[in-house]
Amino acid sequence: MTNDIMLKFSDVANVFSEIESRSGRLEMTDILAELFKRADKSEISRLVYLIQGILAPPYEGIDLGLGEQFAIRAIAASAGYSREQVEANYKKSGDLGLTAEELLKKKRQQALSSTEMDVIYVHTAFVKMAKTGGTGSQELKIKYLTELLNNSEPLGGRFIVRFVTGQLRLGVGDPTILDALSVSRTGDKSLREELERAYSVCADMGHVATVFFENPDKIRKFSVQPFKPLMPALAERLSTPEEIIEKIPICSVEMKFDGFRLQVHKKGNNVELYSRKLEKMTPMFPEIVSAVTELACDSIIFEGEALAYEETGTGKLKKKKYLSFQETIQRKRKHGISDAAKAFPLNLFAFDILYLDGKDLTTEPYEKRRKILEKIFPSGKNLKLSERKIVKSGNALEKLFRTSMDSGLEGIMAKDPNSPYAAGKRKFAWIKLKKSYGKAVDTIDVVIVGYYLGKGARAEFEFGGLLAAVQNTKSGKLETVAKIGSGFSEDEMRQFKEMLEKIQTKSPPKDLEFNDAQKPDYWVVPKYVAEVAFDEITKSPTHTCGMKANIGGETKGHALRFPRLLALREDKSVKEITTSEEVESLYYKQHR
Repeated sequence: MTNDIMLKFSDVANVFSEIESRSGRLEMTDILAELFKRADKSEISRLVYLIQGILAPPYEGIDLGLGEQFAIRAIAASAGYSREQVEANYKKSGDLGLTAEELLKKKRQQALSSTEMDVIYVHTAFVKMAKTGGTGSQELKIKYLTELLNNSEPLGGRFIVRFVTGQLRLGVGDPTILDALSVSRTGDKSLREELERAYSVCADMGHVATVFFENPDKIRKFSVQPFKPLMPALAERLSTPEEIIEKIPICSVEMKFDGFRLQVHKKGNNVELYSRKLEKMTPMFPEIVSAVTELACDSIIFEGEALAYEETGTGKLKKKKYLSFQETIQRKRKHGISDAAKAFPLNLFAFDILYLDGKDLTTEPYEKRRKILEKIFPSGKNLKLSERKIVKSGNALEKLFRTSMDSGLEGIMAKDPNSPYAAGKRKFAWIKLKKSYGKAVDTIDVVIVGYYLGKGARAEFEFGGLLAAVQNTKSGKLETVAKIGSGFSEDEMRQFKEMLEKIQTKSPPKDLEFNDAQKPDYWVVPKYVAEVAFDEITKSPTHTCGMKANIGGETKGHALRFPRLLALREDKSVKEITTSEEVESLYYKQHR
């Protein structure tokens, strides 16, 4: 399908406004499907990126990075108001997008000329802003944004400003977009599964949509490609070795390192390294890149766990001490890349292979993938195979777990030998058993959604703790699970204040379910993932994690008792946080 007239951004803004007024996922799906029907294949990728609130897939590293002050200056310049007047309106509205819309309706000055904007025009302008750097770049970005607002209708201005400040807040998740793509071409969700797999193995919704619009049948043949990273497979958790053996009677078990998970892509002499958030990490690990180029294959995609180490002693007493995740990820900041490679070299322990010389291996069973990995992989200076053992009993699994603990590692990972690689999925094909921290039952990964100001001794830091949430996979909503006030050093309190004030907002995330009793002093964009330890999980009348009405009509959720921060997990994305269903499962299992 080709349209003579490209999709106007004003029409897109009208659809965004309609979506904002709806809360049901089915309604949103139908509205988006109708919008997709109006899009041409040349613009569908850009439309999808705008709906996602991004400019490109994460591994391309294109980040707009405009703060509220940039937007305030552009609104003032376009509408003819002073910055103080824009800020006063923003203080009243609590939404800079609504402020832009209101002031553009009451413009005090008109541009000499304007251009009718379509989706490609707006997306291209955003990318130009993102790539503008060097001396005078800030003023140039403000100029570009002012031009966009000059060309925009007031409603469009609302969404332009929200987009550039990271506050689009449509409440549309990736599953809804996938549903809508299917409905737009077939009238139903029959192709949702094929679309979801394609998205999982390339992590680029725009690319998937383009291929789908060219020919829906191509989605069924979608395969892994070098330099389009896959979403990482995720592990479920169980509390005892016996439960694991019940799920996987014969399992392949590996030690669980506290390292930095990398997805490695090679084709010819080109090598790229991606984090589990699918961000390019290639410059950070030059010794790994060098070792990968020497592998005896033309093209490969594999996964491994990178650990920095330091050597102590000499001769026969020489020992290698592996460093923690936090020390591994911090090495470049402390020493610089070249110095770090010498002071804290890396080993990359390969644990899975997904692609080799043109063949997609993700549909092959794990045992076959492991055999291929063992054949292709040398035991080199920086590249090593992860050690594994086949286990058939709870006692043997318990023994391996104890060995892992005695070695100072995190625990063990049990894998089903018959399972394919479940890109982007959390399945019982991989099951983790982790150590406890002190009295803690376990740890969970949460996303920070707000923070509190300090009181008493913490007043000087202007930071008193975090509001954290988990993900409800059924509703797609974030749900609060803890107010974290412990585990922070004085330096960390300063760092959190500085880091979070850059992404603070005046209103809560649209997809967050919360209770006013837990309302923080400042909301923030759900961006940073943290690992949290706790003593136990309790029922809570105020936290919304898994909240439901009990017998007698009393409504309660789940909360962490005595939560404390262990680490900020810069390697993890919001898609990988613990689910509400996991928290509920831990609640029922903790007293066994």
